[in-house]
Amino acid sequence: MQQTIIFDLDLIHRYDRAGPRYTSYPTAVQFHSDFTEATYRQHVQNSNVLPLKPLSLYVHIPFCDTVCFYCACNKIATKDHSLAVPYLTNLYQEIKLQAALFAPNRQVTQLHWGGGTPTFLNHAEIHQLMRTIKDHFQLASDDKGEYSIEIDPREANIETVALLREMGFNRMSLGVQDFNPTVQKAVNRIQTEEQTFSILEAARKQGFKSISIDLIYGLPHQNKHSFSQTLNTIIAVKPDRISVFNYAHLPTLFKPQRRINEADLPSAVEKLAILQQTITQLTEAGYIYIGMDHFALPNDELAIAQREGTLYRNFQGYSTHADCDLIGLGTTSIGQVADSYSQNVKTTDEYTAKIAAKQLPVFRGVSLTNDDKLRRYIITELICHFTLSIPKVENNYQINFKRYFSTEWQELAMMETDGLIERFDERINILPAGRLLVRNICMVFDSYLRQAKDQRFSKVI
Repeated sequence: MQQTIIFDLDLIHRYDRAGPRYTSYPTAVQFHSDFTEATYRQHVQNSNVLPLKPLSLYVHIPFCDTVCFYCACNKIATKDHSLAVPYLTNLYQEIKLQAALFAPNRQVTQLHWGGGTPTFLNHAEIHQLMRTIKDHFQLASDDKGEYSIEIDPREANIETVALLREMGFNRMSLGVQDFNPTVQKAVNRIQTEEQTFSILEAARKQGFKSISIDLIYGLPHQNKHSFSQTLNTIIAVKPDRISVFNYAHLPTLFKPQRRINEADLPSAVEKLAILQQTITQLTEAGYIYIGMDHFALPNDELAIAQREGTLYRNFQGYSTHADCDLIGLGTTSIGQVADSYSQNVKTTDEYTAKIAAKQLPVFRGVSLTNDDKLRRYIITELICHFTLSIPKVENNYQINFKRYFSTEWQELAMMETDGLIERFDERINILPAGRLLVRNICMVFDSYLRQAKDQRFSKVI
């Protein structure tokens, strides 16, 4: 299906409610403490059966040199880089504990370091962490793995990029958010174009296969004109992917956001104008709307995977690897193994105590029911491909679709009337006017939302 978008203000206003981003289903709201280390170990054992799935590793580095006021991530803002030493010591032990559970011949086809700021680590620490991972897991030696890292250009240089490539990284994500000096000052992230593009150019010279740039709209002092200038600057260097995230101002949940003056935030009208302008500029520049804030050039792996029907979505966002068991390493990390999701403890003190006791730092999670797996499949298909084959669902899960989802089918009728979707006996298609509202369409199939009384999610637009 062609990935065109229709920006319908009336529909956006009517459907702009809060809802999950569906990096998982069930979402993290459903994780509970009855899911223990023993539960996790049982799911790992279930995963070690033929045919063995490859592995995906997510490594969380929680440290940041400075705090960006918009940030909602789990991080530790500090100038004391020595704090990384005890954290890494514990992380090495967790890597050993986790690796011992999985069959040794399971290759790691996907690896991602996130944060925080992974480049908070010095070069020796980066080298030792990757060396430890290679000592305990089977990494690809032919550069065919998807090995990515999040980069703060303010904390990296040409030598850093060369080291990362030598260590096996072949994809990177550069945090930018906005180049406007007034916006940068308001969110406490001063970052020059020169800093950013020197890292991007170094990555290209080193042979990185894909480079993504992250932007945020809805920040203080932003307007349609100023953000358009940032977009033009980014488009000029043609990164493979561009992510444009909606800023959700939730100062009661995220303390750094309390330092943002709400009066400086763009109005709802201006915010929508920024989004509309962003979509126009990027699509005119040749980028394809992948979905959920993500754009990619036609020859990028995400665009290819979407065309071929193999695109997937997990806790790192859109992915080309749907067939992996995901191991989360470090504080707050989330894993997906067999029919389960699990999350590590959130603080470094809890993490240290668990590792000292030679325990896995899992503190909550959820085991998926058959209904969960069915609904996850439907939501994933819709959010990745904007279409759903009803016969495929019926064959894979042995159900009568319209009978099983009789309530949902009726709810979709209103969306069909509004032009968001079209329904056929054998297929549901999300139309161009519905693609920005794909979360709303997925929410129809979310059984937990029907039971929810007070769940906090960001607005869909």
